[in-house]
Amino acid sequence: MGITGFIKLIMAFFLSLTQIFTPVDALIQSGGEDAYFSEWSASDVFDEEDYIELEKTPGEDFVVLNLADIQLSDTKMYDKHGTYSMELITKLIEDNDPDLITLSGDNAWDSVAYLDTIEFIDSFGIPWAPVMGNHDGEGCLSEFWVAYNLIAAENCLFQFGPKDMGYGNYIINITENGKIIHTFFMMDTHDSAEYTLEDGTVIEGYDHLWDNQQEWYKWAVEGIEDLAGYPVESSVIMHIPVVEYLDAWDAVSMDSEEEFGSINPVYSSIASGRKYEYGGMAPVNNGFFDLCKDLGSTKNIIVGHDHVNDFSILYEGIYLTYAVKSGFGSYWREDMIGGTTINVNSLGNASIEQHYYSLIENGWLISYE
Repeated sequence: MGITGFIKLIMAFFLSLTQIFTPVDALIQSGGEDAYFSEWSASDVFDEEDYIELEKTPGEDFVVLNLADIQLSDTKMYDKHGTYSMELITKLIEDNDPDLITLSGDNAWDSVAYLDTIEFIDSFGIPWAPVMGNHDGEGCLSEFWVAYNLIAAENCLFQFGPKDMGYGNYIINITENGKIIHTFFMMDTHDSAEYTLEDGTVIEGYDHLWDNQQEWYKWAVEGIEDLAGYPVESSVIMHIPVVEYLDAWDAVSMDSEEEFGSINPVYSSIASGRKYEYGGMAPVNNGFFDLCKDLGSTKNIIVGHDHVNDFSILYEGIYLTYAVKSGFGSYWREDMIGGTTINVNSLGNASIEQHYYSLIENGWLISYE
């Protein structure tokens, strides 16, 4: 970062001091985090208070633009990484004219970068809905601090969600003429966890959805169907992938023995994209994918987390999609930068499209290493 960027960072830090400490004061005044979460029981009746509603224009697709792993730090926010990330996101919004913007986690690193990211996304005046990634909260006072600032943004739909499930488990129902046609489940896959294997060995790995989150998801799927009077198709947006992403890749890749590479053209009708890293899954299967299959509502799972995977594969009735990385924080490939759209039609069916952009025209292109 040059001297100009350093000066901008220092100025932004002092301008952000009030915002940085406001959540701390609010936490003290409220008597603790519990005041911000809702109580939930599987015996509760699902109703209109349990979701956010967005109305779709009849005859037009409802367009959701997903931004994945922007992940700028305080220093990178004020150098060329931040400049080009903001230009990229602006271009994505201009080209796709979304009705909703979602962020699939690892939205920023560090407090000033987080506040700037929130302000930037909010400035477009479009409803937006983020989930937490495993790095959200790093370099900030806490994950609560992040959640509090998200809720404070004028156009952000983020909600704390039910108690003891992490930060940001909430539901967005898309309606047309007042009828629910599609549901987006926004879910927190947390950070890391310890696992005890069958032989007693204790290992640490990536976390994922907890048991009570899965119970809440099941309760909501069934509750939405009861409320609507018919089954409603849904999509899940979260950060860390389910382990079935690896199975899906093995089923359609050029060589089932190859960990990385391309998809066999014979599967082009149900699969697209590439795989350049193994994948940061939990070391054990938590059963969420099987739950989605059993309930029959969710047809798309969209994740971030692994920056150089961008495949989308129809696997056992559900599209498993890696959203394209949307910023120049952390690691990336020059041919895997852009965004992902989820287009919902009047029948409530969602289709996925990947969008890619090059920075060659800007004269700045760093190769992936």
